Amino acid sequence: MEKRRDDMRAVVLVPVLKQNRPARAPQGDAAPAAVRRSDESRLEEAVGLARAIDLTIAEGLIVPVGQPRPATLIGTGKIEEIKALLDEQDAGLVIVDHPLTPVQQRNLEKEWNAKVIDRTGLILEIFGRRASTKEGTLQVDLAHLNYQKGRLVRSWTHLERQRGGAGFMGGPGETQIEADRRLLQDRIVRLERELEQVVRTRQLHRAKRRKVPHPIVALVGYTNAGKSTLFNRITGAGVLAEDMLFATLDPTLRRLKLPHGRTVIVSDTVGFISDLPTHLVAAFRATLEEVLEADLILHVRDMSDPDNAAQSADVLRILDDLGIDEKERDERILEVWNKIDRLAPEAHDAVAEKAVGRSNVMAVSAITGEGVDALMAEIARRLSGVVTETTIVLPPEKLSLISWVYQNAMVDQREDREDGSVAFDLRLSEEQANALERKLGVMPVREKEDWER
Repeated sequence: MEKRRDDMRAVVLVPVLKQNRPARAPQGDAAPAAVRRSDESRLEEAVGLARAIDLTIAEGLIVPVGQPRPATLIGTGKIEEIKALLDEQDAGLVIVDHPLTPVQQRNLEKEWNAKVIDRTGLILEIFGRRASTKEGTLQVDLAHLNYQKGRLVRSWTHLERQRGGAGFMGGPGETQIEADRRLLQDRIVRLERELEQVVRTRQLHRAKRRKVPHPIVALVGYTNAGKSTLFNRITGAGVLAEDMLFATLDPTLRRLKLPHGRTVIVSDTVGFISDLPTHLVAAFRATLEEVLEADLILHVRDMSDPDNAAQSADVLRILDDLGIDEKERDERILEVWNKIDRLAPEAHDAVAEKAVGRSNVMAVSAITGEGVDALMAEIARRLSGVVTETTIVLPPEKLSLISWVYQNAMVDQREDREDGSVAFDLRLSEEQANALERKLGVMPVREKEDWER
């Protein structure tokens, strides 16, 4: 069959099943688990995913599906209409924003004489391009192989009568499709072993971090919510941050010193997305365990997106799948309402006012820096507990503790005395104060009324 000319020119289809067509997501703080985003938003996201791998989008269509067809998903009339569109646009690729069975994918490719990729395949393609570390590459390869294993459908029918053994008396040998599945399974087993080593390495790193007990702050959120931009803003890191779905994939960790002097580790994780393929969730479990280990989770939301409530529900569902249930959310999750700089003035003020009235929400703009100082103070408050103001005097034999003081406390004033001792006015958490007491044996503390302001 004649091959189409431009394989980088794509038509994006969003099938909408009529019998369970979802209502538009509410614009409140959260969306019920069963409510999904609007059809237009799904199309916009699908087009964004396709553009993330440098495809040229010829057309984007919402395709109503009255009754899903087992062989092709969509009806014959719509198939002919899309075939004519492909001829008109000279497009050699069709992106279907819906899971396709292997048979449906093969039949559609025959009908349209074009390459067909479903939502899972598209996300895997993006992840394959974004992975830059060995760990990320292993995770993507494993997910891709598990996806491909079920798609070896009737590709080798001409070899199904292959026989094994010598002469003509041997019984049926291993068919080509069985051989391919065996080879794929061998590669899957090998990758799983390599990923087990990655898990052990991460466990060793976590064990070392526990010996120097710095709290961990993990950033999670829907893809393109601004996690990497916020990560760069608060840590000064140079992580790639673009207005693009899945701009970053590999997790990044950086040290951060909070306003009260405590050092924490901030982790930037992969973005979530609705209908995240189970292959990816399983493959990236080693990476996502960083979220489970976190003392505080920053759930970054794009408040400029009309469907941010539905996106939030998708993120919470994935966190629930990882083992962070609803009981833990209030204690461990702090919502960060990002991109308020993109809102109209009235909407900006309304969102900011609403955030002030809630204890677990901070409104920020990672681009302009608005609200970031307040966010840092809230992180410090949550991780440090009650802040104690005190004065200590380090005698000459304890001056080795000066570096510890500067690393773990906020020094308001220092006085070097003639007898060789050093006095500090400090602000530090109760935990840090107890640690310093143990190091000093006795901590001279000013009377409480001296610190009342």
